[in-house]
Amino acid sequence: MANRVFRRIARNIPGLATKLKEAGINQPPEEFVQKTAFTSFYMTTGITMFLGAVLAKAGPIISVLALFFPVMLFGMFFYFLKMPDLLIIKKEREINKEIVFSGRFLIIELESGVSLYNAIKNVIKSYNIVGKYFNEIIEDIDMGTPIEDALNKAIEYTPSSDFRKVLWQMLNSIKTGADISESLKGVIEQITKKQIIEIKKYGKKLNPLAMFYMMIAVIIPSIGTTMIIVLSTFVSFDISLPVLLALAAFLGFIQFMFISIIRTSRPSVNL
Repeated sequence: MANRVFRRIARNIPGLATKLKEAGINQPPEEFVQKTAFTSFYMTTGITMFLGAVLAKAGPIISVLALFFPVMLFGMFFYFLKMPDLLIIKKEREINKEIVFSGRFLIIELESGVSLYNAIKNVIKSYNIVGKYFNEIIEDIDMGTPIEDALNKAIEYTPSSDFRKVLWQMLNSIKTGADISESLKGVIEQITKKQIIEIKKYGKKLNPLAMFYMMIAVIIPSIGTTMIIVLSTFVSFDISLPVLLALAAFLGFIQFMFISIIRTSRPSVNL
């Protein structure tokens, strides 16, 4: 019965099998959903038991936790279901850092008279991230798979759209008999222009983010804390250590959020 439920959930998630392949998770969709459900249950139970032990003396809080348990469970479950998407984004950013240089390296190898098979093997030796995906192509070819089928498989499961464009050009050139190096030059040039545009957009976005960071995370907290301390001496309001620690934790959280926003908005390029 439980397996049927997990299988039905997996079927209702569009493209889950492809996402798992792109994320590098070697599990069937129903097995992934089942493990996600168990992980969510264990984590939710652990958090609820911990909060219940800390707030044991507060009777109403315990009943609130009991009501909040299913909400927390579903939240955890749907969060962990998004893990393949997060892994795909991470892998795509890693690939995009090397795609331009590895593409240029491949073009130089091909123009030097090296065969496509040996050129790909040389890329594997020189570039760690992109090399992993090229290595899968080489392994398929060594196992007897035609190079067109090996490229098709890589195109289907690669997490990077830019890397997919490179593989598409290689595949089309092989099918049509065109010069692979000339086809790759156009694709690499397009990817380079795209990354330059992303860098310019990031530069325009960084200035207002830095201004908001200085205002909200530095200037206002420092002046506000100073004013509170000064006013407390006149109003005879005692500021306890827990209040100061809570304020410091809140300010630290705000700064962490700003830094995270800046890091995630930074384009994953390496020109």
